[in-house]
Amino acid sequence: MSLNSANKHLPKSNNRIQLNLILIVPFVLQIFAAVGLVGYLSFKNSQKAVNNLAEQLIDKAGQQVDDRLDMYLALPIQLTQINVDAIANRELNLNDPIASGHYFWRQAKAFPHLSYVGYSLIDKREAGAGRWIKGVDLVLYENLSSGKASDYVADAQGRRAKLLQSYDFNPLTEPWYQDTVTAGKLTWSKIKAAEIRNSQFTEAGKALQKQDNSLDNGLDYYIAVSAAAPFYDNNRKLLGVTSIDLALTSISDFLRHLKVSPEGQVFIIERNGKLVGSSGNFPILYKVNNQVERYSVFDIPDRLIRKVAQGLQKRFHTLQAIQNQQEFNIVFNGEKQFLQIKPWRDKYGLDWLVVVAVPESDFMAQIHAHNRTTMLLCLGALVIATIIAISTSRRIAQPILRLSQAAEAIANGKLEQNVASSNVRELDILARAFNYMAQQLQESFQALAQTNEQLEHRVEERTADLTNTLQELQQTQARMIQSEKMSSLGQMVAGVAHEINNPVNFIHGNVDFVHDYTESLLELVQLYQSEYPNPTSAIAEKIADIDLEFVSEDLLKLLTSMKLGTERIREIVKSLRNFSRLDEAEIKEVDIHEGIESTLLILHHRLQPEPGTVAIAVTRDYAILPLVECYPGQLNQVLMNILANAIDAIEEANIHRTSQEIPANPSQITISTAVINADWIKIAIADNGLGMTEAIIQHIFDPFFTTKPVGKGTGMGMSISYQIITEKHGGKLECFSTPGKGTEILVQIPIRQLNEVNR
Repeated sequence: MSLNSANKHLPKSNNRIQLNLILIVPFVLQIFAAVGLVGYLSFKNSQKAVNNLAEQLIDKAGQQVDDRLDMYLALPIQLTQINVDAIANRELNLNDPIASGHYFWRQAKAFPHLSYVGYSLIDKREAGAGRWIKGVDLVLYENLSSGKASDYVADAQGRRAKLLQSYDFNPLTEPWYQDTVTAGKLTWSKIKAAEIRNSQFTEAGKALQKQDNSLDNGLDYYIAVSAAAPFYDNNRKLLGVTSIDLALTSISDFLRHLKVSPEGQVFIIERNGKLVGSSGNFPILYKVNNQVERYSVFDIPDRLIRKVAQGLQKRFHTLQAIQNQQEFNIVFNGEKQFLQIKPWRDKYGLDWLVVVAVPESDFMAQIHAHNRTTMLLCLGALVIATIIAISTSRRIAQPILRLSQAAEAIANGKLEQNVASSNVRELDILARAFNYMAQQLQESFQALAQTNEQLEHRVEERTADLTNTLQELQQTQARMIQSEKMSSLGQMVAGVAHEINNPVNFIHGNVDFVHDYTESLLELVQLYQSEYPNPTSAIAEKIADIDLEFVSEDLLKLLTSMKLGTERIREIVKSLRNFSRLDEAEIKEVDIHEGIESTLLILHHRLQPEPGTVAIAVTRDYAILPLVECYPGQLNQVLMNILANAIDAIEEANIHRTSQEIPANPSQITISTAVINADWIKIAIADNGLGMTEAIIQHIFDPFFTTKPVGKGTGMGMSISYQIITEKHGGKLECFSTPGKGTEILVQIPIRQLNEVNR
């Protein structure tokens, strides 16, 4: 049979795919799919990152607004309480409006955001100072009992310089006065909107306007909220109301400077929908029928705020229903807006809502540009890959075919294959390498098996080493974290104690002198009374007014009470400094009982009863102990951890007990000390809390083990305590507990530290 006749009998291969197509199509599809998938995943990840970034920015902005409101609105409350105390202590004479006005002038001058500070008595008399006249920095205010109010210009020392205007005014009819009297306590009034006018009622006011060329008969609007509190006499009879008006204009200024994003907005509203402040360019106040009003979020010209208000109303039906932080999205002008709304409240009556709105476009512009670039790259990669694949397939098809045949033969165990060389350098190198591979394949397999065994052995050794190293690093990290915490706490406590100590010593040292001087003055007054038994009418009236007999008796009692108070503060400062022991990082001899008492004094507030809780009694059973060599600061840390855990256990146990069970088994911590074998001392701290099971006791000293809820315990306290006692002091730390009965922690350390290895 000839070669031609043999070829005629070969089967047709029309249903086979050409090698060129196999090289071109998958290559192109792979490039296109890879680029497209990367672009799609990049887009999705970018969207997710945008959402996360938006949430973080909104949370940060909301927190900044909360912090600003807490700080800004705390000032009027504090000043109002100070003024009420000043009136109660007669530091502020209600019968001297000039002195009272000067007192309030100093407060208004010190705090520029106060638009008014003063008091109103039940007989309509008033005294105060503030800023409500355009062109005048501070105004002194006085209202006589006849209802005639007067505004005065104040000089640099706060004295009356000129009368600006007089007018009729009755403070008892004002809503803020009536609401405060009804409440009977310090409270916020309703927000009021008003206008600052030029003073044009007196010659002094007209002259002042002529001197200021910037005043043009226009109106300035402002909003303010009043912190007001009633004050009474000793018989709880109402004397009047003291109030402070705080301008809220700076809230909008702060919100405008708070850049959440290029187009983001922040605004604050009341529960009735009225605006308190806004970062937008539209004003929140307007004038209608000669009355200054605040915009509601439902009718403000700002379309975005109106859209947000509609979204809130649709979602919650009423603003009163929003009781916690909420996040959701709305669509405005065809664009998604990220929204967060959360309440802001204080205990004096304010209840506002803080709203943060951020458009998605502030973050998506770069992502859209990136997507367009990705699409262009996909198309370019597709075209280039097609051209390269066609050219490459033509040059590699035949050599690859020869290589595939030789590879199939090698797969069948025929390692003596010899592939012909190619005119393509890389394929020629591949052919020669392939031939060499066939010769060396057997040897390579054997060498690979040996290497694999060696690697497995090395991996096992290195894994064991890494495990030990990791455990050591975890313990070192735990010690470093706890040491840093206690160092920072000790520095803070020592610093506070040092700063308090000097003024307290000064006060304590001078109380005795004040007491002696007061006795001398009172003796002089009594001598005058005996030598001049018939005083003048003015002196008799003053004696009755100040109740001289009561003052003479009570003043010495007050000084004695002040002396006891300063002594108590000095004891607390001494305990704080003893607990911190920053200057005692090395071993030294200390009184163990002194450290225990210092720790108890620091935890005193947790031992005392609070609303809804009961007091925890501490029973001391102290033996006579010698001075013990130890690390004082670290030992105090151990005592703090053990006592704090005991208090937590008792508080948790009381939650599950009824009001009848608690008196039958009152909360108690027992602390006992003793000397063991003349060389050791022990400290036993027991509580009658919930107790622990044996399974929990076995892990109580493990790092990061805790039975407390998330966020309340770290699981490091007892682990660090165990290391301090056993490693640093060469002692023992043991735990004994019975479920439902309580827990006892036993600390044992040697009186003398002889081993210096761990120091």
